[in-house]
Amino acid sequence: MKNKVRFTASRAVSWVCDIFQRARVEAPMTPPDAHAQALREAQTWLRRLSSGAATQHDVEGFRRWRDGNPLHQPALAQARRLWQALDPAIGGMPAEVQRAPILSARPVAARRAFLGAAVGAAGAAGVAVVSPPLGLWPSLGEWNADYRTATGEQRAVQVAEGVDLVLNTQTSVQRRSVEGRVVGIDLIAGEAALDLVAGPQPFGVVAGAARSEAQAGRFEVRYLAGRGCVTCLEGRVRVTHARGTRDLQAGEQVLYDAGSLGPVAAVATREASAWRSGVLVFRQTPLAHVIEEINRYRPGRVVLLAQRLAGREVSGRFAIASLDTVLVQIQRSYDLEARALPGGVLLLS
Repeated sequence: MKNKVRFTASRAVSWVCDIFQRARVEAPMTPPDAHAQALREAQTWLRRLSSGAATQHDVEGFRRWRDGNPLHQPALAQARRLWQALDPAIGGMPAEVQRAPILSARPVAARRAFLGAAVGAAGAAGVAVVSPPLGLWPSLGEWNADYRTATGEQRAVQVAEGVDLVLNTQTSVQRRSVEGRVVGIDLIAGEAALDLVAGPQPFGVVAGAARSEAQAGRFEVRYLAGRGCVTCLEGRVRVTHARGTRDLQAGEQVLYDAGSLGPVAAVATREASAWRSGVLVFRQTPLAHVIEEINRYRPGRVVLLAQRLAGREVSGRFAIASLDTVLVQIQRSYDLEARALPGGVLLLS
């Protein structure tokens, strides 16, 4: 099985590199003029936006560049045509390879960059990347967010008077305003903590199928892969869903998805918000879920090939700043073989 994985990853690299080379050969030659310069600048932007460290400031700078010269959007369109040629290679990879951005051997990284960044060019062509496959790059909604954090980044902002917001890793939010006043946010994806000073009106967070509102206090909202979680740390929070309403007090939590709203449950608030102090806490959590959570904070991707261990329970407190050390502990505890690939990919088998 291990030999098969190595052979498949090697062939994947070869396929994508071959297709990328053909795309370059078949592309029309560009004279060394202003358009060539625009094309080079476009490629620079794509690399920056796909680096995993892009900030909202970078996105705003990209938009200014895109709209600042009539040559820039055609340059983006040309880059898009080149990277479209990569679809067959990506589709032909086995599942364990597809789940990870293995090919930091640049075709995939560059393609991811374009699809995440060139929203203007995609719109002009009538194509919108609404929900990217495999989660390898931000969705259209995430790139249009008012605030966005990269992998491993946490960010604190004041979105309105008396409203402090902390964004966890890979989180995107958009402000909701009424008559020029921010009254809430849309949590597009990720995890956000809100600290509210008592105000005249409640502040709301819309995440998927539910809306959470509080007038004062502290609460957190997590929304990933269509599933939501609201935790009240202090004060009271009302969660409204098509299936009903839940009123939370400090130390209570509710889970939901598009079609269901769970009951109110007690929760250890210190553990629920441990990420704010740089710690991940797991209590009898299946190993597969632990790996998923680590992937939110660590650049690249960890792939658990040993599916027989996916349900093994893990408990512990792990420092977010030392996740590679945590992975070594997991590897030794379960007698796993680790294989490192380019782009921060780690295969555990």
